[in-house]
Amino acid sequence: MHSSESDGTDEPENLLDLIALNNIKIFSLTDHDNINGVKRIESKLNNYKDLKFIRGVELSCKTKNIKCHILAFNYDYDNQDFKNILQLAEDLRHVKLERRLKFLRENFGINFKAEEIEILRDNKASGKPHIANLIVKHGFAANKEDAIKNFINKFESGDTRVDAELAIQAVLKSGGVPVWAHPFGGEGEPEISQELLNLSLIELKTYGLRGLECYYSKYNLERREYLASLALKNNLLISAGSDYHGKNKNIKLGIDVEDLNKVTILNYLL
Repeated sequence: MHSSESDGTDEPENLLDLIALNNIKIFSLTDHDNINGVKRIESKLNNYKDLKFIRGVELSCKTKNIKCHILAFNYDYDNQDFKNILQLAEDLRHVKLERRLKFLRENFGINFKAEEIEILRDNKASGKPHIANLIVKHGFAANKEDAIKNFINKFESGDTRVDAELAIQAVLKSGGVPVWAHPFGGEGEPEISQELLNLSLIELKTYGLRGLECYYSKYNLERREYLASLALKNNLLISAGSDYHGKNKNIKLGIDVEDLNKVTILNYLL
């Protein structure tokens, strides 16, 4: 799940109340490329005795053939290698933001106010939803989905993602578990083919990948079972995730899994 520290709409502290209200017992916060929300949640956990929290982060990565997201769980955030990869990811996010803003100005004549741009720059994880909201506010699009599809997604960000090998190795050095998030593609992202997925999995395994997110909220049973069998075949841990973003995406909080014992990563994280 994601908080207001990246591209979600809920403050981390409010997420704790929502999680308790929805009777969710095990959860992880996986904001994009930063752990500010994780630290905020950890500072309040003593007030929620029944919840089991797993440190998480979602790193924006690339391989030879695809863009991908690598989840990191149970890392030591004081580890220097981990700090370095987070800083690199944050720096690349800032580069991507400036390129996106320039693209919108030069190709569509979309100019934001100086104070709006400063807010985007101050947010360490400004992304598509934040820019889309401004595009709608200025009357260039009817809604956020339209803004992303017809304006933001026309931009090719180039080399503004962390190399997957560097990311996975940093997670491992910090004692964490690296997992490939929504391998077929996440909500609102282009899907990749089964052939490309299998090819990319071979590459990611050589870098030290430990797990595969098989039970993803937007995948049907057939796709979940395919990924689970692929994970078992490749001796990878199986994770589950909703990818909740609050009001920014139409995804409910929490995820239903047919058999919790199939989520084998929990044996290593709890």
